[in-house]
Amino acid sequence: MRGIGFNPNFNPSLLCTTESWGRALAKIVLTFIGFFLWGASLPLLFGGMFVILTYKSYQAFFPNQFFLLPGWLAILAAGFLFPAGSLAMYIPVRNSRYHQGTLMYLLLVLFCLEASSAAMTQVYSAKAGYQLKSSLGQFFHQYNWSFRSHCSTEIVDSIHKQLKCCGIYNYTDWIGALPKYLQSGRVFVPESCCKETYLDCSGDLNQSEKLFKEGCLMKLEKRLHFITYYMAWCCVVAICLEMLAAISNGVLMKAPLFQDFHILDSSAFS
Repeated sequence: MRGIGFNPNFNPSLLCTTESWGRALAKIVLTFIGFFLWGASLPLLFGGMFVILTYKSYQAFFPNQFFLLPGWLAILAAGFLFPAGSLAMYIPVRNSRYHQGTLMYLLLVLFCLEASSAAMTQVYSAKAGYQLKSSLGQFFHQYNWSFRSHCSTEIVDSIHKQLKCCGIYNYTDWIGALPKYLQSGRVFVPESCCKETYLDCSGDLNQSEKLFKEGCLMKLEKRLHFITYYMAWCCVVAICLEMLAAISNGVLMKAPLFQDFHILDSSAFS
């Protein structure tokens, strides 16, 4: 009677070699990904700060304060990337199930933060783009030529200097915005439309070479598009690295299987 049947094709040395190579490769990949996670935290941190600074600089045109939320989520994700990278480099040295589980939870939290930040940036940037035209038009129409300390006047002059632009679409927008008593003579634009290299510029429209020609709406839209694409790519790259880290960590967490033989042969009970 046959009690135990062994598979003649089973090669224990080949199985051990294959298993050790797989785990060794996972350790190498996880170590390198740890360094990359550290590196990915810096662009994500800069992206979050750029979102917040953009809102702070032009908050008069963005009435929705939720525009700050994607920036803070990106900064929070950048903060979690550093300990995640440290764990990814520590796990191959000390094969601890506790640290492996902690890394998996961190990667899950990071995925949620980065996906939320990228999605919110897309949504709020699109919403802010629709609000820009009406907000800019309101401030430009309230421009006070006589009282330069007026709130709308200071905001318009400030955005002219910061973005190096003039008007909503271009510098000719100021022709219709001039008061009636000024439209009969020479046409002027605000002196904040003058290029910094021309110290003798008085805003005379006949000297257009001394003026910024591009409109402020297009400049702000370009900035919003840059923020949207930058945050999206940062989050996509970070998520790809985290997926590779999760796969490598999962390989290390998996217990090696050495049983490739039959414990009992069914013919023994026939």
